[in-house]
Amino acid sequence: MHGQPQEQAHGQPTHGAPAPHPLAPDWLSPITDSAGLEHHLLPADAHRDDDGVLTVGGVDVASLAEEHGTPLYVLSESDFRARARAFREAFGRAFAPETEVDVFYAGKAFLSTQVVAWAVEEGLCVDTSTGGELAVALAGGADPARLGLHGNNKSDDEIRRALDAGIGRIIADSLDELERIETIAEQMRTRAPVMLRLTPGVHASTHEYIATAHEDQKFGLSMARDSGPSVAERAAAAALDSEHIDLRGLHCHIGSQIFEPTGFEVAARRLIELVADIRRDHGVELAELDLGGGHGIAYTEADDPRRPEDIAEALAATVKTACAEADLRVPRISIEPGRAIVGPAGFTLYRVGVQKDVGVDAPDGSTATRRYVAVDGGMSDNARGVLYGADYSAVLAGRKVVGDHRLSRIVGKHCESGDIVVRDVYLPAATVRGDLLAVPATGAYCHSLASNYNWLPRPAVVAVAEGAARTLIRRETEDEMLSRDTGWTA
Repeated sequence: MHGQPQEQAHGQPTHGAPAPHPLAPDWLSPITDSAGLEHHLLPADAHRDDDGVLTVGGVDVASLAEEHGTPLYVLSESDFRARARAFREAFGRAFAPETEVDVFYAGKAFLSTQVVAWAVEEGLCVDTSTGGELAVALAGGADPARLGLHGNNKSDDEIRRALDAGIGRIIADSLDELERIETIAEQMRTRAPVMLRLTPGVHASTHEYIATAHEDQKFGLSMARDSGPSVAERAAAAALDSEHIDLRGLHCHIGSQIFEPTGFEVAARRLIELVADIRRDHGVELAELDLGGGHGIAYTEADDPRRPEDIAEALAATVKTACAEADLRVPRISIEPGRAIVGPAGFTLYRVGVQKDVGVDAPDGSTATRRYVAVDGGMSDNARGVLYGADYSAVLAGRKVVGDHRLSRIVGKHCESGDIVVRDVYLPAATVRGDLLAVPATGAYCHSLASNYNWLPRPAVVAVAEGAARTLIRRETEDEMLSRDTGWTA
């Protein structure tokens, strides 16, 4: 998001910089000072105090670790709010005066009642994908009319709960589901507000398991035509023909952690073409278009996310042009920034345990040393490395060390060789047992995917703002885990 060259991002001039380690990936720059990395990846209100201790929201990590323990998820409230406002304001400006824009916060990225309240206060809608997420959003004070319910396999109870709450929209994912929504709405004597989730055939440049708009996957209604109408066209016809379905518009989501703009623009044009076809065939011009999101964030120095302003302006230009060409009004627009709001606002705090140096055969034929640094968490609090091979970075957080840095691999304490938190990072050679490490950009999909593997309690989530910390989600205890075991007595 900062857009600076990598040399500047690390505070390392090309001249006199340390030599790259033979085992390091090409994108990883050797460093002697992590200041630039911290600026690029940590929340905007992060800095070092006079003693070199990392502080965020005016609270130092040493006091956070002492009071709340480690591992610990830390979330900057001001950074979260600033990113939420940035998307809402940028898209509002870009699409004005033709239409209005709704920004949906991704509940699946991270959800708590207090975070829902932040999102609502910043003018965002909230996207849920299960009955549980819907319950949290409602408990957090969200207006049901500003909620959406996603999911490729909604239960009948989830659909009933959504309709009973007065939800703003249910995103239908298949013909089967559309029929069930209609049946349940008829039983409840109501009309269900529905968006149709389509797969526009755009395969975004992303990991195979988080790409969600190509044909061979579980999400959405295909727009591909063979000898007759596409599944998407059949769904639109059925919805428009139903007295218990209120078809609000079309939805697509092409993937996650996307940096290139082209996929979004192609998908938007394809949806607008279908809106024009529906008007031609059925005489109805749909009022809403959800263009999804999945905008990428910076996990490492190699990532250079686009600013919300740039994303909004490019997408608005495409939509306005395509609508003008099709002689359509610009519909009400929705976007789903996904991890781009909460991901960079959070980091995970770990404490260093065992360290060891391992000799490894390097590509140049030499033997190089990789330092393994074990921490007190791992794949139970951050599963993204195991699931997606996700890359992260890390900085020594409890004190400042400038000088010799070693290529390191940060690993967890689980009984799995794949339990890797940060695959490649330069850490100070002076790192010792008990040091605190901060792994940035863990606000999204880390707590949400957390588990009790090896019977580790899930960490707490703490929000920091204006010099104070408060617990959003408390640390799980062993007694709480055992309470589900019917053979255990306290």
